[in-house]
Amino acid sequence: MKKKGLKGVFSNFIKKTLTEEKLESALSELNLLLISNDVAMETADIICSKIKNSLEDLPVGILSSKQKMLFETLTKIVTEILTPEKEIDLINEINAKNNKGLPYIILFLGVNGTGKTTTIAKLAHYLKKNDIISVAAAADTFRAAAIEQLQYHMDKVGIRMIKHEYKSDPASVAFDAIQHAKAKNVQVVLIDTAGRQVSNKNLMIEMQKIVKVAQPDLIVFVGDSLAGNDALNQAKEFNNKIGIDVNILTKLDADAKGGAALSISYETKKPIIFIGMGQGYDDLIPFDKEFFISSILEIQE
Repeated sequence: MKKKGLKGVFSNFIKKTLTEEKLESALSELNLLLISNDVAMETADIICSKIKNSLEDLPVGILSSKQKMLFETLTKIVTEILTPEKEIDLINEINAKNNKGLPYIILFLGVNGTGKTTTIAKLAHYLKKNDIISVAAAADTFRAAAIEQLQYHMDKVGIRMIKHEYKSDPASVAFDAIQHAKAKNVQVVLIDTAGRQVSNKNLMIEMQKIVKVAQPDLIVFVGDSLAGNDALNQAKEFNNKIGIDVNILTKLDADAKGGAALSISYETKKPIIFIGMGQGYDDLIPFDKEFFISSILEIQE
């Protein structure tokens, strides 16, 4: 099934002339189109169910030619999904912690291949542009290449990295980076972690130990916007076993359809704070919920 992007999917649905007889068929078609555009199955079911519930009590015949009503219904549903329980102002939170004389600690979760390490470098660069200096902790000691990759990026953005030997205790790397930040008055600690599959029990035990030692102020899930249900399953596992505070979605420049944003927001109930839109260090963009909603719900004449 060809992907149209959520803009095309929602636009076509809104333009339909729906009768009670056609509603079930139209919702079934919408469900399939959402799934084909990177919306996870569970999230697609929720969207269609909410649409049906909002329309089922209307008088007979009122569905026909109700484009504005469908638009408002979809806008409400998408807004609810993308509105988190708590908004995060990262710069303000960092400054508040620093005012207490303590570094702000950010822990990153995500499987290999999602762009997690590059995202850490992008965030370090973003913070540096906001006059906030950070230090990185190479706590993915499971792969020697991961330490080298993080070192490469930190050198590029001019940020110090704390590392131990390959196969050393990841929690001890995080601990040493935090102690370094306290001693040198560094404002933020960015902790990289291993990215094995979320079904790996040892990985989750390792993450839980790092969290216990580091006591992070913010736990960030980095998800690949092209991964569809895989990204949602990763978010579920990390949220259930570790806990997620915010999300960052990568690769939205690479033909992403917007479905991952809806799916992960619905699953975690936590905000998306940044999106990755390219490989450059400046290509980390604060997520604009209102712009995203208006983009995917824009009706093409």
